[in-house]
Amino acid sequence: MITQLCRSPDSEAQFKTLKYRPDFPTRFASIEAARRHCQTFFGWYNDEHRHTGLGLHVPTDVHYGRAQAVHAERASVLGAAYAPPSPPTASWINEPEPKAAAAQ
Repeated sequence: MITQLCRSPDSEAQFKTLKYRPDFPTRFASIEAARRHCQTFFGWYNDEHRHTGLGLHVPTDVHYGRAQAVHAERASVLGAAYAPPSPPTASWINEPEPKAAAAQ
């Protein structure tokens, strides 16, 4: 009964990610080892792992209402990165000296 209450699409996705991570062991040496592993995993999953279903945000940012600010910051950085550079005004291999300096 408890497993039925805990099953939701979100928890199913979380457990699938847990089981398919390269560091997931075949067996845990003890319940304490399993708890340590899961504590590390859930910290990573909630605070570092960018979820495609959340627009590449981490769950913590969405939960605490920081997703809009993170999105705006990303848009600013990407806008600056992909802004076209200003076109050049001249192109030289060997730039000639200014006329005033050449006259002296």
